[in-house]
Amino acid sequence: MKDIVIDSEMKKLWEHSVLGCICCKVKVEESTKELLQEIDDFSKELQDTIQKVPDIPKREQIAVTRRAYRAFGKDPSRYRSSAEAMCRRIVQGKGLYHINNVVDCGNLFSIKTGYSLGIYDAEKIGEKVIWHVASEGTCYKGIGKDEINIEFLPVLEDEKSPFGNPTSDSVRTRVTEETAEILAVVFGFSETTGGMKTEVTELFEMFQKYCHTGDGDLWVVR
Repeated sequence: MKDIVIDSEMKKLWEHSVLGCICCKVKVEESTKELLQEIDDFSKELQDTIQKVPDIPKREQIAVTRRAYRAFGKDPSRYRSSAEAMCRRIVQGKGLYHINNVVDCGNLFSIKTGYSLGIYDAEKIGEKVIWHVASEGTCYKGIGKDEINIEFLPVLEDEKSPFGNPTSDSVRTRVTEETAEILAVVFGFSETTGGMKTEVTELFEMFQKYCHTGDGDLWVVR
């Protein structure tokens, strides 16, 4: 289990910042037809429920993430959370990219709940992690992207460097076929989150169902 804390200055800007964390073993492989069907089924349900892109930010967890971004000094219309970005693709009829069973589980959880999350190779992360607002000029190489501007975003950072935030994660800690243990982090900003225990348990059960996960550590950081 990693030692994860939330920066006190960040809590002053948004007091309801909370993290739901999971550390567990996985077997990374191609997603099963059952998992992909579950993603397709919910995507159709989302398209039926939300027919216009401007309605996506009205989802509770997406809306509160946007408000938190503004409090941190980041424009949520230019730097959308990953949950919002995926929901936009679905409503626009573009669908989601299928990566592997671990990442696809995270994406399914995200579009169902509106929470953004990061899933990282635990072996590539130091033992101490802080969640804080990145300082001006901070960048890192994103997954499938060049250097991305992460200043004023709420970022996870270990002893080496920042590696994750609700918008885009770093290539340094990404999940690959060689990954054996993951750290999954659900980013919460809502006072109605209810401690995040229900959400973390739901995600963990997805890993157990689709990623050959046995036991794991589940905890909440407030």
